[in-house]
Amino acid sequence: MSDTPQSTMQLVQKLSLVVVLMFGFGYLMVPIYNILCEVTGLNGKTGVVDASDAEALDIDQDREVVVEFVANLNQGARWEFKPEVTTMTVSPGKMYTTHYVARNLANKEKIGQAVPSVAPREASLYFNKTECFCFSQQTFAANEQLNMPLTFVVDPALPKTVKRLTLSYTFFNSKSQAES
Repeated sequence: MSDTPQSTMQLVQKLSLVVVLMFGFGYLMVPIYNILCEVTGLNGKTGVVDASDAEALDIDQDREVVVEFVANLNQGARWEFKPEVTTMTVSPGKMYTTHYVARNLANKEKIGQAVPSVAPREASLYFNKTECFCFSQQTFAANEQLNMPLTFVVDPALPKTVKRLTLSYTFFNSKSQAES
């Protein structure tokens, strides 16, 4: 009978350790996933570079890549969201600027956030932004429209087989704000 309380205590300690490990694993999943996406290009996440690093790239004048711009809205979002241009023909290594336009259709202030994705997936490793509205949440007054800049460069190391890539943004209400 003296073994029972001790074995129960050991079981409680082991189960407590499992709970702590599960919580830690769940807590670290998002940062681990983000690092994995950044390293592998999984999920089409784009890179971010400093403007001075982008300007130091050699421009491949003999090559053209078509960049297609797509805008999506999260289901039920009360916004207008579109790219300024739908396609650009670019030379790898050269910086370009374009804009996306968003408008709050609600009669109250709203906060929006855009999440980027690049296709084909392997091209995401070579599509780098120096300035992007997607880096932070955007605050809109009631019925306000914003012209949001995007400055990017396609790395000249982009595989020669990739002649077209698509940059897609999904715009949604900030998590800190309920839809109404």
